[in-house]
Amino acid sequence: MCAIDGSRATPYARGVSIPTEPIGSIPRTPDLLAATAAHAAGELGEDALAAARDDAVRDTIRRMEETGSPVVTDGEQSKPSFATYPIAGLDHLAPDGVVIPFADGHVRQLPRLTAGPLRYAAHADAYLHAARRHATVPVKQAVIAPSALSLLYPADGIDGYPREAFLDDLAAEAEADIRRCLEAGAHVVQLDFTEARLSLKLDPSGSVLEQFIALNNHVLERFTATERARVGVHTCPGGDQDSTHSLDVDYAALLPRLLRLRAGAFYVQLASEPEPDKVLAVIAEHLPADARVFVGVTDPIDPRVETPEEVRDRVLAAARHLPVDRLGTCDDCGFSPFADDTSTSRDTAFAKIRARVEGTALAAGDLGV
Repeated sequence: MCAIDGSRATPYARGVSIPTEPIGSIPRTPDLLAATAAHAAGELGEDALAAARDDAVRDTIRRMEETGSPVVTDGEQSKPSFATYPIAGLDHLAPDGVVIPFADGHVRQLPRLTAGPLRYAAHADAYLHAARRHATVPVKQAVIAPSALSLLYPADGIDGYPREAFLDDLAAEAEADIRRCLEAGAHVVQLDFTEARLSLKLDPSGSVLEQFIALNNHVLERFTATERARVGVHTCPGGDQDSTHSLDVDYAALLPRLLRLRAGAFYVQLASEPEPDKVLAVIAEHLPADARVFVGVTDPIDPRVETPEEVRDRVLAAARHLPVDRLGTCDDCGFSPFADDTSTSRDTAFAKIRARVEGTALAAGDLGV
């Protein structure tokens, strides 16, 4: 590794002008959706489901590499959702946990923990190992932020398992999730922190957000500066079934606190923001000295595919606020954070990724980097 400014390690080699990365999820393949349904109905065995997942990962990585993407993900093909993969299959969960309302009226509901101790049923490095078997370029791995899983603990507590003990266990599991991915060769590890913006909608005082920031920093501070350079944080207002849960929350209330996280990169939804220059000005004011910002230049919820020229113009707008050597691009959100979300087609997702890659290159050329 080398340093952008001589003071910190970075996953990008010297000479990389404007890096570009996917956020994570891609709509699952039709074959995988059919296999998952058949398995749930008892009509398909575990081995056949595993084979369908591997086929979906292989196809996703192949198509993502064909877009020219210099960094890929597995599209989260094997995850039940971006948030619940560590706890899928645990037996001390009840279905009536925290409800997340979306603007179009639909909801997602987290499970509720009924007993301790909390132990992850799966760690994300398993997905990373599977993806790296098929990839010919660096692989990024998304993990759920511990703040999201802190919502599993019920407000009225659990007999014999106090909240403090739960948070200790959660921090240890979250650290292991990140560390195992770093050790397994992830290009970067991305913490999905979509609940950050939502927390300000549910609690405008910011008290819940401060608790989330403290918990995530408690985990991040367990890593060295070199390790944290390969850890990023993604923020967005949610993206599920073509709807969001917190787009109406002012970014100016979130970003100054979010940027206190001890991360090496921040992936910020921006393409769908009504006032991107306002957001960029806030980022520029509060950007940590040792972090890179990846700005969202494609909107997964918008069915129209952006042109490379539109992406270029969004990058150039960001470069008017941020140093080019601290700038990257990404998609606003994952294209299908929940496995059953088919509101966006795979073809649309890959077309948007191609536009992001080509538009970022156009911008780099215009900026002379």
